[in-house]
Amino acid sequence: QVVESGGGLVQPGGSLRLSCATSGFTFSAFPVRWYRQRAGEAREVVATIGSDGDTPYYIDSVKGRFTISRDNAKSAAYLDMTNLTLEDTAMYYCSVVGLWGQGTQVTVSA
Repeated sequence: QVVESGGGLVQPGGSLRLSCATSGFTFSAFPVRWYRQRAGEAREVVATIGSDGDTPYYIDSVKGRFTISRDNAKSAAYLDMTNLTLEDTAMYYCSVVGLWGQGTQVTVSA
């Protein structure tokens, strides 16, 4: 099971921390991916991290603003988002070993 949380309404320039809680499998063995889907657009990968917390990857539009991390002891992953812009408004999803959560909505609005 994968469950995202932490979304909400934030002003431009604000910050949010998304969490991804998992259970039912060996979380530490798998990479984690965060995706987002803007209204009317295809889902896109935002950031990924290896099973040991290595090799983080970010799409260009979030580099320097978003940080992906994980805590294998807690079977959880996180996406710290700073300096949010209107273009970051989307439903955000966590995916691990082919499992998906229900998503958490991030809305950036003045």
